[in-house]
Amino acid sequence: MNGAQSLLQTLVDAGVEVCFTNPGTSEMHFVAALDLQDGMRGVLGLFEGAVTGAADGYARMAGRPACTLLHLGPGLANGLANLHNARRAFSPVVNVVGEHATYHRALDAPLTSDIAGFAGPVSGWVRSAESAEAVAADAAQAVQAAQGPPGCVATLILPADTAWNAAQGPAPPLPSAALKAPNPPQVDAALAALRSGEPCALLMNGEGVREAALRAASRIQQASGAKLLGDTFLARIPRGAGRVELPRLPYFAEQAEQALAGIRHLILVDAKAPVSFFAYPGRASELTPSGCAVHTLTERGEDAPAALTELAEGLDAARLPPQISALRQVRPPHGPLTPESAAAAVAALLPENAIIVNEAATSGFAMAGMTAGAPPHDVLDLTGGAIGMGIPAAVGAAIACPDRRVLNLEADGSGMYTVQALWTQAREGLDVTTVIFSNRKYAILQVEFMRVGAHNPGPKAMDMLQLDRPDLDWVALAAGMGVPGRRADSAEALHAALAEGLASPGPFLIEAVMAPG
Repeated sequence: MNGAQSLLQTLVDAGVEVCFTNPGTSEMHFVAALDLQDGMRGVLGLFEGAVTGAADGYARMAGRPACTLLHLGPGLANGLANLHNARRAFSPVVNVVGEHATYHRALDAPLTSDIAGFAGPVSGWVRSAESAEAVAADAAQAVQAAQGPPGCVATLILPADTAWNAAQGPAPPLPSAALKAPNPPQVDAALAALRSGEPCALLMNGEGVREAALRAASRIQQASGAKLLGDTFLARIPRGAGRVELPRLPYFAEQAEQALAGIRHLILVDAKAPVSFFAYPGRASELTPSGCAVHTLTERGEDAPAALTELAEGLDAARLPPQISALRQVRPPHGPLTPESAAAAVAALLPENAIIVNEAATSGFAMAGMTAGAPPHDVLDLTGGAIGMGIPAAVGAAIACPDRRVLNLEADGSGMYTVQALWTQAREGLDVTTVIFSNRKYAILQVEFMRVGAHNPGPKAMDMLQLDRPDLDWVALAAGMGVPGRRADSAEALHAALAEGLASPGPFLIEAVMAPG
């Protein structure tokens, strides 16, 4: 057994079953080892950003890590944006990066780089394997680190000779840590705030937006009058009929300040005190209202559902029925294709137990309200703000949950960052329906142009924010990668195309040409 074989066997024994990869010369012994390991599924991506985004989507839905296999520092660098999103989502990812052989590194060959330096900002754990005998133990520790809690990107750097040299065998899996019990003083402080009679709000993320946690939070809201808010972008949240609907803190700072206005106690559940997404001239970056006390109920890695249950019990609310969304039928939309009519089409057709990967940007603002009464589903958001997550995350989600339909709501500008992942969807036969909201511009940047205080945009400035000359042909792009598609330029056409896509096995793409506005 060589080092690569011992690495793969260790990963499989620890429950890692999928490897998303775009390999190169230094990783060929790992690739060869895939033929000898029935327990590991290899999934090829044509760009490293598609590989890392798929690993993120897989982790969010499977609750355990897949591994990546990337080629040296430049391959890792190509995948950094979606590893950034994975870090912000606290997704468990075992990130394997090939490296030159240990004796070759000092020669400064053309692909030599500081791999650990690239990996550090997006990783919670980084190690370079320095011998074939050490690879298996390093891999076991990488899986343990990735699983947390909280989850993280664990990067294992694999020099080529540690993969091809002889190894003694796999290492046994290491135990996963459990969530830490709630901190009693923090629970007591939150309970005192809720009993104070002053306006309170719970800002929730992480384990705090699991279904059991949301039900406990609903009981707290009924007993205390506290406001419930989710962070603006969540790694995964259950939504739809039969579930507690959690309003989100708005993206724009002015609206977020309005949502928090008058709050005297802000209770953080696996969340940080809110800040604006960007700095703006003349506006505060911190969004907590003046005079508001901030209480941390749980931090990442702590048992938020248990802490919320303790609060509900302390308020004598444990037996209250949670307030849940009722199933609501939405009629098929008619007329121009707008964010509202697009959301109506999704709400009318969304299948039960679907997974929505949401990177719709400005075209998706109506989606949350319209789908609150849709059949139960899960939503994955763009946690780190690095666009290009949607199409690859849909790949990972579909592989993690092959019995569920994945619906990717994708902005056209964001989609072009990792369009290559459509090819992987076709190759793997994944049940993913992609809706590209084609407004042929970076619409959010046109909004932000004014908000940051830049002067009125002229033709050269606006030209940098338009996606035209030529227009992108998404149906042709999809067809070139083996994905069938349709173009829709009205609400009726989108409804018909969506019905076709959701009923068809395998991937399907719809270019939704949005009405001007």
